[in-house]
Amino acid sequence: MTAEASAPASPNRWLPKLVLSLRDYSAHKFTQDLAAGITVGLVALPLAMAFGISSGVTPQAGLYTAVVAGFIISALGGSRVQIGGPTGAFVVIVAGIVAKFGIEGLAVVTLMAGAMLVVMGATGLGSAVIASTEIKDFFGLTTPPVPSEFLPRMRVLLENASTANLAAIALGAFSLAIVILLPRWTKRIPGSIVALLLCTAASVFFHLPVETIGSKFGGIPRGFPHFALPDLSHVKITPLIPAAFTVAMLAAIESLLSAVVADGMSGDRHNSNVELIAQGIANIFSPMFGGIPATGAIARTATNVRSGAKTPVAGIIHSITLLLILLIAAPIARFIPLATLAAVLFVVAYNMGEWREIGVILRLAKTDISVWAATFALTVLADLTVAVEVGMALAALLYIHRISETTSVTPVTEDYLRAGYAHVLQDKQLPPYVMILRIHGPFLFGTTEKLAEATRDLKDFPPVLALRLRNMTALDATGLHAIAVLAKRLRASGRTLLLCGARDQPHELISESALADEIGRKNILPHVDAALARAKEVYEDFGGVGGEFAEDMSRAPV
Repeated sequence: MTAEASAPASPNRWLPKLVLSLRDYSAHKFTQDLAAGITVGLVALPLAMAFGISSGVTPQAGLYTAVVAGFIISALGGSRVQIGGPTGAFVVIVAGIVAKFGIEGLAVVTLMAGAMLVVMGATGLGSAVIASTEIKDFFGLTTPPVPSEFLPRMRVLLENASTANLAAIALGAFSLAIVILLPRWTKRIPGSIVALLLCTAASVFFHLPVETIGSKFGGIPRGFPHFALPDLSHVKITPLIPAAFTVAMLAAIESLLSAVVADGMSGDRHNSNVELIAQGIANIFSPMFGGIPATGAIARTATNVRSGAKTPVAGIIHSITLLLILLIAAPIARFIPLATLAAVLFVVAYNMGEWREIGVILRLAKTDISVWAATFALTVLADLTVAVEVGMALAALLYIHRISETTSVTPVTEDYLRAGYAHVLQDKQLPPYVMILRIHGPFLFGTTEKLAEATRDLKDFPPVLALRLRNMTALDATGLHAIAVLAKRLRASGRTLLLCGARDQPHELISESALADEIGRKNILPHVDAALARAKEVYEDFGGVGGEFAEDMSRAPV
């Protein structure tokens, strides 16, 4: 492969999937999208309210997020069937942010996370804890303010266990049974909606003494979400950066994972960069309408696909369905028992657990297990923000270590030239005035010392050193700097550095950097034959056989 310029990027690579889908849209596809959108909208109704409540905000905040962010993610995203909205992954972290920084702080965190996601997209870049947030409502406990941290929360709940409400427990257990058992009989009717309707009716007709959305939050306002810019006058940005980073990373990971799941179910292929940009824009606008952080929702996306969705129009219809419920049926929501919403979230939390995966994790390498164990422990003992930050740092260090093990810097030797397998240099005669070093694998932070080690002593090197980059799969700024340092050392010793065979990404980075001018653009060659021809020119410029290096050529390495 030569280092020719990359082919022009497709003009469609930044277009949302909605735009691409509408090119061959039909009435039949709209009918399928309409049915899927309404179905997933009904599924999202109790989830959005439950996620809002368990996150320490209002139920309407969850609904506003599903409407506004869900619409933007479908309209601008890179997946045909992705459904966006509030998810369980954010419950604990959002509750912690609200407890520590208030609603204004949450709005700023969401805005910042949205901006980070946009940058990530533009540049190509613990379920048990969740369940614990719903114990209070499921059992109808009367408690003082419940801490956001897991262990203090559990202590407060246990201390107030005697205040349990039997009516709330009965409603919660009945709701739980419906949500779990109904899908075994039919998957066409969402169990959460059935539980919501039946338990709300029971609460009203039997005048059950249970806490409802109305008794705790005063109901859900009817009408469009109100637009208002967050008040930033009393908010300090710096303390919010770690939380914003955590929200952005969780949103990116979950949304792209959801998109991959959707691809497997629908046979489509999502555009990761466009999807991240849409997620970022959605999170920028969500707090402006009273919403909370949003991301791609795996379960709702799967429901969307199973319901027959063909294009992002289904996701838009899902948002419109929720908006119509807000406009028409919002007053009825005040009768919804909190125990029912708690039961819905219990099932969500259990399904998020991926409990069978624990056995798989425990069969991995000890380093992988240690990262998982540290993240899990910090989620329980500290909070999710700390757990995500430490977990990602440990995972990054582990990744760097493993990458460094796969990268090698080796000289082309006589044994390699006479190897029994076919390669470009096989059986070539390399002149004594040139040495070739091959870099295999990614040349990134954590691997560059291998080049320094291979070129530690330059006194026995010939006048020309060629770095063959054909098998260097990636290059970053640290790798670029290491090559620049080598070029300066060689130049100081009267030697010349050539680069040859770089792939597209390394070639583009080298060509746009100062390194290209430092070593001379004529010394950046497309393949090894061109490098050998250039080496001959350089050697002749030194004076050929009678030149400065002639007397040492007989002992120069190949």
